Amino acid sequence: MKKEMTCIACPMGCHLTVEGEGDNWTVTGNSCKNGERYGIQEMTDPRRIVPSTVVIKGAMLHRLPVKTAREIPKGKIFDCMTELAKVVVKAPVKMGDVVLKDVCGTGIDIVATKTMPAV
Repeated sequence: MKKEMTCIACPMGCHLTVEGEGDNWTVTGNSCKNGERYGIQEMTDPRRIVPSTVVIKGAMLHRLPVKTAREIPKGKIFDCMTELAKVVVKAPVKMGDVVLKDVCGTGIDIVATKTMPAV
């Protein structure tokens, strides 16, 4: 299998060509080792950090920005967003607080990316 992609592992945005199957992959076009890791992961187990917002009560703003603590499988993104649509938190919340544990059974938490004091 062969695929061409733009690397998003660093700001360089290298044009990668990834070829192979199973455990035998070749990556060309990368300027750093991050590109090689990214290309192989994208072919074998694509993952993404998911940024979003959830409803917050008792704060100056009505939405709290959140994100996954680590990358989740790309195929779980829509399930994650469905779960986040149901979440309501109460202020105060500190940046880094866990808002939702083990989203979609991935073992990865959703964390706040902004501190929101109660008003």
